[in-house]
Amino acid sequence: MNKQEFLKELEKELSALPREDTEERLAFYNEMIDDMVEEGKTEEQAVAEIGSAADIAKQTLSGAPAEETENAQGKPKPLLKVLMIILIILGFPLWFSILIAGVSGVLALYITVWSLLIGLWAIEASLIVFAAGSAAQAVALMAVGFGTSGIATLGMGVFAAGVSVFLFYGCLAASKGVIKLTKNAFIKIKSLFRKKEGAK
Repeated sequence: MNKQEFLKELEKELSALPREDTEERLAFYNEMIDDMVEEGKTEEQAVAEIGSAADIAKQTLSGAPAEETENAQGKPKPLLKVLMIILIILGFPLWFSILIAGVSGVLALYITVWSLLIGLWAIEASLIVFAAGSAAQAVALMAVGFGTSGIATLGMGVFAAGVSVFLFYGCLAASKGVIKLTKNAFIKIKSLFRKKEGAK
């Protein structure tokens, strides 16, 4: 039995009640079924868990207080809500400290990753500058007659240029990875906030 069928049957069973009371009951069970569906159950499973419309009507018509009926259907008692709020307030120093420590740890890790990436690009830049400077110095040395020193300097420059080529691709891959990781983290955080707003 789906939600509409259940509510229709319940309305029929509660026909002896004043219309206002019947509508109140129907709205209550409609919301209850919607809550269960949001938790992942099907309408049929939610209806089966609530019980038959005839039993609910019998309990309602027998004069059971509304609070008792709601608690029998799994709604939290007001006292339980108050106790939960008190526990949250009393536990604030502990859970807030843990939250701050966790956020700080994640932030420190994030900064470390970006620092390593910046360091890699700094090494890449220094190798390029060294290669260019070595080439210029080698030309200058050869021009003034220091051929051997010029060739040795040129060799170091060529080696630095070769290393910089390999490092460039490594830096590029690392940058893409870090940017992708950052993007995914922001999407997850954004989706968490959306879920909270939707829950409200």
